[in-house]
Parts: sequence; C-alpha cells; structure tokens
Amino acid sequence: MSQKHIVIVGAGIVGISTAIWLQRAGHRVTVIDREGPAAGTSYGNAGILAAIAIVPVSVPGIWKKAPAMLLDPKQPLFIRFSHLPKMVSYLWSFLKNSKNERVDHIATALTSMIQDSVEQHQSLARGTGAERFIQAGSYVFGYDTKQSYEKDAYAWQIRREQGYEFIEMGPQEIAAYDPALAGRFGFAVQCLNHGHITDPGAYVKALADHMVAEGGTLQIAEVQDVECENGVARRLITSSGTVEADHVVVASGVWAGPLAKKLGVKVSLQAERGYHVEFVNPSITLKGATMVASAKFAMTPMEGRLRCAGIVEYAGIDDAPSKVPIDLLMAETKRIMPELTYDSIDTWMGRRPSTVDSLPLIGRVEQVSNVWTGFGHQHIGLTAGPKTGRWLADMISGKTPNIDLSAFDANRFS
Repeated sequence: MSQKHIVIVGAGIVGISTAIWLQRAGHRVTVIDREGPAAGTSYGNAGILAAIAIVPVSVPGIWKKAPAMLLDPKQPLFIRFSHLPKMVSYLWSFLKNSKNERVDHIATALTSMIQDSVEQHQSLARGTGAERFIQAGSYVFGYDTKQSYEKDAYAWQIRREQGYEFIEMGPQEIAAYDPALAGRFGFAVQCLNHGHITDPGAYVKALADHMVAEGGTLQIAEVQDVECENGVARRLITSSGTVEADHVVVASGVWAGPLAKKLGVKVSLQAERGYHVEFVNPSITLKGATMVASAKFAMTPMEGRLRCAGIVEYAGIDDAPSKVPIDLLMAETKRIMPELTYDSIDTWMGRRPSTVDSLPLIGRVEQVSNVWTGFGHQHIGLTAGPKTGRWLADMISGKTPNIDLSAFDANRFS
C-alpha cells in the first residue's frame, strides 16, 4: 500500500501505539489531542500489564451484589445518584452481558487481545527509548484467607480454561516470593508472564516523542467535526484549523462518543471513573504489582512512588472528583501496610471508557469507509494499547490480522 496520511484522534496509549505501527508500515501520521500525550487514563492507571484481566465486571449474580455494594461506603463501587437516570439503558444492557455464555465470549475475545501484553509492549517500545519503563514479572492477587480466594472460583476457573498460568501461595510462599508482602495476606495467587510500567505517563510521552522524532506530527487541539463526502472522510475541523486525511482513527477514549456518533457509530459509553493515591518516596518497595482482592485495588511500584489505584465510580463525565473513593484507598492501604511512611501523597481521578459488553470497538466504521475506531478499553487500555494499534495499522495498510476480530466490531451496536 502506498504511503497515506492517517490522522489519529487521541494521544493516549492506543493512539500513540497506532501511530508508531503506522509509521513502521511506511505511512505519515498526525495525532490530535485536546490536552496532549497521556493526559487521561494513560497517565493515572495502575500501570499493570494485566494479561489475566479477562473477566468482565458483569458476571452472573452481579445484580444481587451491586445494590448492597453501592450502599456501603467501604466497598469499591460508587455511583452519583443524580447520574443514575442517564444510566438506565446502559445498566440494562450491561446486566444482559452477565450471562455465562456472554462472559465466556468476552473472556475469549479479551484473551486474544491481552494474553501476550508484555511482549506486545516490548515490541512497540523497541528502539524508542521507552523500553526502560517496562518491567516484566508476576502479578499477585492477595487474599485475606484461602476461603476468600475460593469465593472467586468462578473467575479463576475462566482464567484456567483460557490457558493462563498461576501459582497458589500460602503465607510462607508469599514471604519467599516478596518479603515486603510477608504477613499481609493469608493466601495469594501469583500470575506468571505479566509485568508493569514504572511510570505510565512518562512511558506514553516517551513513545510520543519517538513518534514525532520519526516525522510524525502532534497537534494539541480539539476535533470539532469531520467533513465527509460520499461516505469518505476528507478532513477534520479542529480548534486550530483544518487537517486533510486519507484515513482517520478515533482513539480518544471516553471522549470518543460524540465524534463516533457523528460518523454513524452507535455505542453506549460510560465514564467509569477510577482513582489513584500515590505515596512519594515510600518506606516499602514491592517486587511487582499486587492486587488487594478484598478491596479491588492494585498496589504498583513506580519510580520513586507507590501507586494504589482502583475503584469504580459512575458519574457524569464533567463531575468533580469525589472524596470518599480517595479516603477508601487511603484507609485500605493503611490497613494492608500500617507501617508505611512517605514524604507526600498525590491523588488523581480519571475516566475509563467502558462499553456494556466490556469490549472495545476496533475496526472500520460501516458508514464512512476510511474511518477506524480504537476506543472503549475500560480497565485494560494500557495493557491492550500496543496490540490494538498493531491491528489497526495492519488493517489500514490492507493486511488482515491472523485472528477473528468480530467480537470487537465497531458496528456491533448499530
């Protein structure tokens, strides 16, 4: 395929990955973002290359558990009740995806996307200067007791059926794996072939710098419209002017909804908010990423920080951050690590782009032949970014990925 000019809307991990893979295929790229590289969830996520994160939130029985969780401020699920009327349709479809056959379908699709996430990141970052941020290793799920682990048997059985390798550990094995975890959990699961990014924001910015150094263009602007002629996108109208394009990729995360709608893509997208608390110069350094299963948040060693990230909160996209989720993260971290000291803390709130079926939209838009989507990755945007970008670059270059991508069809809700 001859060189084309591809304009990518969104400078998070998905957009930047797509740009780099397109450059390697010989194309010219322009990335447009309203704030700049890694300004959203690509900055504040838990940093885990969570290859095992294939079980959706919507599982059988969720409709029984969710109401009690919403009413308990010590549970990691929150909703702004003023936002609830706007979510009725979304929640109905979300619950329909909690049936066993749908969960199996979602898990199989996600496995195809993220099971080799560490290798995909290493391949993307090779020669960019961003390699130093990738730390291969294990991902540990820590439980208070073995009985607590056994209550999660449904999720672990799905992972087992999908071919994931993990090791069950008692207190002695936990201490041998990482002395910093000794005495903190009664039972744990060590997930092999994982890893984490030691500074997600700096990592994505380093990739973006490489993209620019290789001749790509980064434009800080807001995309206001796409002009189409006879089912083909010709140019983007931005707050800084007009940009001509041979192809357009919409990879702007939770902000993709309005633009996708203009292009004929029907999708119910929720701003599922997540939070992090970072402890600067912590007195405890972990070997690798650790999930506190009882509170559904992760502790990840960063460069000079310990990041504790998680929580699910449904609220309006422009609503201010809530205090209660931050307080919960602080309290649970202190429960697990009562002796932790640090110089200071930083807090953050971001918006995960979540679809009703926990699957992103990846592929060509039906109504506009040269527009492609790569958004809706919910909790696995960092994990799945490089492979999403590679798939999109291949398809735009006229190659067919050697995998069935129908589960991610950009037009499946239309």
